[in-house]
Amino acid sequence: MAKEEHLPLFETKKAKGRVLFRIFAASIFAGICLIWVYRVSHIPKAGEDGRFAWIGLLGAEIWFGFYWLLTQASRWNPVYRHTFKDRLSQRYENEFPGVDIFVCTADASIEPPMMVMNTVLSVMAYEYPPEKLSVYLSDDGGSEITYYALMEAAEFAKHWIPYCKKYKVEPRSPAAYFVSKHADDAVEDNHQAKDFVVIKKLYKYMENKIENAVKLGQVSDEVRSKHKGFSQWDSYSSRRDHDSILQIVIDGRDPINATDNEGCALPTLVYLAREKRPQYHHNFKAGAMNALIRVSSNISNGKLLLNVDCDMYSNNSLAIRDTLCFLMDEEKGHEIAFVQFPQNFKNLTKNELYASLRVINEVEAHGVDAYGGPLYVGTGCFHRRDTLCGRKFSKDSKSDMKWDNRKREELGIHELEENTKSVASCTFEENTQWGKEMGLKYGCPVEDIITGLSIHCRGWKSVYCNPAREAFLGLAPATLPHILVQHKRWSEGNFHIFLSKYSPAWYAHGKIRLGHQLGYLRYSLWASNCLATLVYSTLPLLYLLRGTSLFPQMSSPWLIPFAYVIIGKYTWSFVEFLWCDGTILGWWNEQRIWLYQRTSSYLFAFIDTILFSIGYTNSAFVITAKVADEDVSKRYEKEIMEFGDSSPMLTILATLALLNLCCFAGFVLEEAIAGSKGIAKAYETMSLQVLLCGVLILINLPLYQGLYLRKDKGKMPSSVAYKSMVIAVFSCVCFKLSY
Repeated sequence: MAKEEHLPLFETKKAKGRVLFRIFAASIFAGICLIWVYRVSHIPKAGEDGRFAWIGLLGAEIWFGFYWLLTQASRWNPVYRHTFKDRLSQRYENEFPGVDIFVCTADASIEPPMMVMNTVLSVMAYEYPPEKLSVYLSDDGGSEITYYALMEAAEFAKHWIPYCKKYKVEPRSPAAYFVSKHADDAVEDNHQAKDFVVIKKLYKYMENKIENAVKLGQVSDEVRSKHKGFSQWDSYSSRRDHDSILQIVIDGRDPINATDNEGCALPTLVYLAREKRPQYHHNFKAGAMNALIRVSSNISNGKLLLNVDCDMYSNNSLAIRDTLCFLMDEEKGHEIAFVQFPQNFKNLTKNELYASLRVINEVEAHGVDAYGGPLYVGTGCFHRRDTLCGRKFSKDSKSDMKWDNRKREELGIHELEENTKSVASCTFEENTQWGKEMGLKYGCPVEDIITGLSIHCRGWKSVYCNPAREAFLGLAPATLPHILVQHKRWSEGNFHIFLSKYSPAWYAHGKIRLGHQLGYLRYSLWASNCLATLVYSTLPLLYLLRGTSLFPQMSSPWLIPFAYVIIGKYTWSFVEFLWCDGTILGWWNEQRIWLYQRTSSYLFAFIDTILFSIGYTNSAFVITAKVADEDVSKRYEKEIMEFGDSSPMLTILATLALLNLCCFAGFVLEEAIAGSKGIAKAYETMSLQVLLCGVLILINLPLYQGLYLRKDKGKMPSSVAYKSMVIAVFSCVCFKLSY
């Protein structure tokens, strides 16, 4: 048996059933090739009705086949990781590195301070030596209310952290804990029950103080006079025009004052609002992250960096130890630059009304992990500080993640704050490599993906860690417009990368494995799906009105490849979704959102990216709202789709839905007039088009309800209903008359 010191800190297992899946995938691709052959060999002659549509469908089917091949790269050889935290503790418990945690918020009006504080408290309470833990809150809104909330959270942390560690509670976000089963179970032990009542009372007291400040829109003069940190807002003009505001709220170096109510050390806690000036581009979240990297290097300089979104609280107090199992592994640890945890959401409905990242998290990320590691997705990711700052991989390098015992020159807290503010200034990055070769890259709405790609291209690997207990839980959008805006931002950023010099198609060529490259391309080309999807969801329906067949007849042997690909693809998708612990209705909702995203979010992302590429528009970062009002939340819990305010994306969805309905109604009316012979002919020649139209109508049922049947505030706006109806009817009439 191998000696304990030689046993690995993690193991990697390949998925079972890979051979069977590859045979199945090969048969699907054979069917796709036969469909291409059919399209090319049966193109109508010049002047025949349907020639234009036939060519359009050929282009769409070529694209769908190509994109399907890209998706198979992330399913070809998935791997699963398992860590051995007991071995890690036995070898390195006293040598764990310093960890700097970055929590980013940007707008207190749509990212409530209480939500942000719950995230901060959850990461402060990690099961990790507190003297090696530092938490930084980046407030890009520069809100004094957020700063006030952080001070209140720091006081509450003196009670919350020892409570968590004493009773081993999970999760360690107070708000999540108090509504969890663990909180209900607390009454089973009399001693814990008393402590539970006390800690909940303290939390409510903190919450009331913060919420009162939020309602007033300001911090009281009494509070301002007690804390010198508020004086930094004296020169504050607006959220886009202010000096660097830096405050070390808890100085972890202070063994006397930085202690909890049981006398144990507390983590370092820092507030940062980097300098903003109207004449300087602040580079959104990437700029905030780079400022945090520099500020933290002056204060704590942890070798391990974690960044989380302000709504993505820690749900697993052992996540740092899981990470160190990879980075401190003696054999493979030196190859790994970052460890990515999945994005999970706590507020998903039972059947995932607006879909989720379930298949990406449970299938695709494991598949990409086999080729060199998952993509960096901007939250829930642990980085080595040096690799994030531009270090290239070397086979001779060792995993230098142990605690550095060397004493640093320790400045007084006030001197340290003043000396550090300069690295968060607007001008610090001028004529430097920050945003290029150092830190997160600039110039793209999804700075995380492009940063991760550059790290991989420098020779590093990453690891996907998906433990049984989710490491982080966040908030998914609770309305359809919000989810569409979110996916527009993601797909626009990824397509922007594809068209840039950092495109995986050429920048990564020869630097990473082919499967890894295809995995990146699969997301880079999200937006491009809009054109093929629009073609397939409009042309067959319009030509249904004319009685023009665009697919093989029922008696034709060419129907077999179409039937096999359709049935095989969707059966596999259904089985895969259920294997990921999804529900039947959840899978159906995912198909609906798949269609909605590709005909609205991806379309606008595609157009905006092209316009940006030719210099017509500038890129922007849109923050997704993290909260919804009470009525919206109730409808969301009942799985009633929320449409809300008018938007161009809703107009497109409503127009396409009504176009489907008008085409189907017109076809049925004509066949009814034609009688039994017409119906028999339609069955023989138009079955696939009728089936496609019928499926689209079923998918769009929530849209029809929102347009005409619902009376609540979440219904489709009247303006959208009128515009979409006029456009759909006008299109059908014009197309029919042009025949």
